Amino acid sequence: MQSYTIGQAARLLGVSPDTARRWADAGRVATHRDEGGRRLIDGRDLAAFSVEVGQGGEAGDEDVSYTSARNAFPGIVTAVKLGDVAAQVEIQAGPHRLVSLLTREAVEELGLEVGVEATARVKSTSVHIDRA
Repeated sequence: MQSYTIGQAARLLGVSPDTARRWADAGRVATHRDEGGRRLIDGRDLAAFSVEVGQGGEAGDEDVSYTSARNAFPGIVTAVKLGDVAAQVEIQAGPHRLVSLLTREAVEELGLEVGVEATARVKSTSVHIDRA
């Protein structure tokens, strides 16, 4: 399972590292330490927390601005539903929840699963996902 540093989690949640650190200190999201002493958040825990933050409309204690420049939304995969041929992938990018329908083969080739960092790219009404 992929883990994220506080800084990486902050970027994916659309908040400052200080805000992410305060959330972790308050026990809102579980952390553990690696061999070097860095605090890490498991991908599945971060995915669940990002959904919670996104649904609550909470973006921390700062004004966060988003831009449509290049139409890229970096975030974390929060759900993957696989069918025989098609798949549905949900990404939480800060306060934004994006859903993409793509082939099962593409999901498997990209290694998309809950807790993985990915970027949703929007062109017209299509959402394309790049694995980070």
